[in-house]
Amino acid sequence: MVDSGIPEKITENSCAINNVKRSLEEISERVSLAAEKSGRRPWDVRIMGVTKFQPLEAIYAARDAGLSLFGENRVQEREEKKASWEGPDAEWHMIGHLQRNKARRALELFDCIQSVDSIELANTLERIIEESGEGGGRFESPYPIMVEVNVSGEISKQGVMPEKSFALIDDIAVKCPRIEITGLMTIGPLSDDEGRIRSAFASLRQLRDSMREKFGLGLPHLSMGMSGDYELAILEGSTIVRVGTAIFGSRKP
Repeated sequence: MVDSGIPEKITENSCAINNVKRSLEEISERVSLAAEKSGRRPWDVRIMGVTKFQPLEAIYAARDAGLSLFGENRVQEREEKKASWEGPDAEWHMIGHLQRNKARRALELFDCIQSVDSIELANTLERIIEESGEGGGRFESPYPIMVEVNVSGEISKQGVMPEKSFALIDDIAVKCPRIEITGLMTIGPLSDDEGRIRSAFASLRQLRDSMREKFGLGLPHLSMGMSGDYELAILEGSTIVRVGTAIFGSRKP
């Protein structure tokens, strides 16, 4: 075998980076087609790169290919990535379950928290933002959040149950003026049944529409759809799809 003189690790990294760029191009095309089928424009749907357990090199490749929105599941992992980050920054959303004792750090690290599912967490965020404002802190107010709703009803998933979501939205709107509810987030059911998946996503859209009418809120965003079902989510109105393995490949803890 002829020695190319190129270290094996560099060759592997180059292949991985090229794979990320090709995957992102393909996903962008599929998102555009799904958006058009749903009667919307391609740019009405944003692709979020989910970076859980992904190396910075792969994330840089996605960023350099034009991806500007990333999602992280854990505060600690986002903190580690931020400490080593180089070059232009991006927009980061918290998409995993957030414990209240990590709320302050989450506010500092993320531009939006998509996984608010209780008034207790919302009150904690409100208090921290209020304290920061009094001390000349950095948090913007109102700070954008989304309410996570468990539309599938699966006990393995986080989120407020649909029948309790109206009360939660009302509580946050009344008690937390420093927080802006920008939309709803959900994780689709674990199923191969496309009808069931679309029905779950449709129910979140219908829930959002009812909330708009009841509370007079804009709620422009529906964050729903992941690597295996993002096209179905777009057909049901998703404005943000959270795509990880389809862009970066399998996770490597």
